Amino acid sequence: MDFTDKIVLVTGASRGIGRACARMFAEHGARVAVHYHASRAAAETTLAALAGSGHLLVQADIANPAEVQAMVSTVIEQMGGLHVLVNNAGIYEKRPVAGLTYEGWLDTWNKNIQTNLLGAANAAFCAAQHMIAHGGGRIVNVSSRGAFRGEPDSPAYGAAKAGMNAMSQSLAKALAPYGIIVTAVAPGWVDTDMAAEHLAERADEMRAQSPLERIARPEEVAYTVLFLASEGVEFLTGAIVDINGASYLRT
Repeated sequence: MDFTDKIVLVTGASRGIGRACARMFAEHGARVAVHYHASRAAAETTLAALAGSGHLLVQADIANPAEVQAMVSTVIEQMGGLHVLVNNAGIYEKRPVAGLTYEGWLDTWNKNIQTNLLGAANAAFCAAQHMIAHGGGRIVNVSSRGAFRGEPDSPAYGAAKAGMNAMSQSLAKALAPYGIIVTAVAPGWVDTDMAAEHLAERADEMRAQSPLERIARPEEVAYTVLFLASEGVEFLTGAIVDINGASYLRT
């Protein structure tokens, strides 16, 4: 997994899985564009922790199509290209159906679809245009176990991630002739800031879901992302790789 001279954009890289991906890509020789939305200080912490040099900090609201386009253009212009896109930015809200108002229902669906699905789709489109013109690339989408198992406390999140999986497989077919390999990872619970509140409430229950009796570390997800973005795995295009410690098995 040698990414020397490769340029990698990781969205949502200020913390959690995104930070782990940024650090691991840099450790393997890549120059990394660290994307953040609002947490500039956290993103700067990620940037400062990266091995090597030539990295970049980029800001954008992933739910805003114009800002996504500007983000990708900035990376290409300032770093000299783009070889790998990791669509990691996302939101999760606990919004059970019972007790929601109709306005709340509409709000959570709009937020999840705009950020978790359309934002990733727009980033993939913008990156793909450059990759098509420059001999190919890699797109790795960070999905979720919830796309398969269901998310009773956040059905909009589960649906958006299921849409991301379908998008990944459609793009894998559409972009293969241009040398662009598209894959996805589907983690279960991961020990991140985003999951901290839920882990605090149900830590024992969540650990018990896996026969390994723990939840995933961000670095374990990052390692799989790097593998999927590396040379030699082209025939995995279209794959959705489960990273859930056998907490949910599908055939």
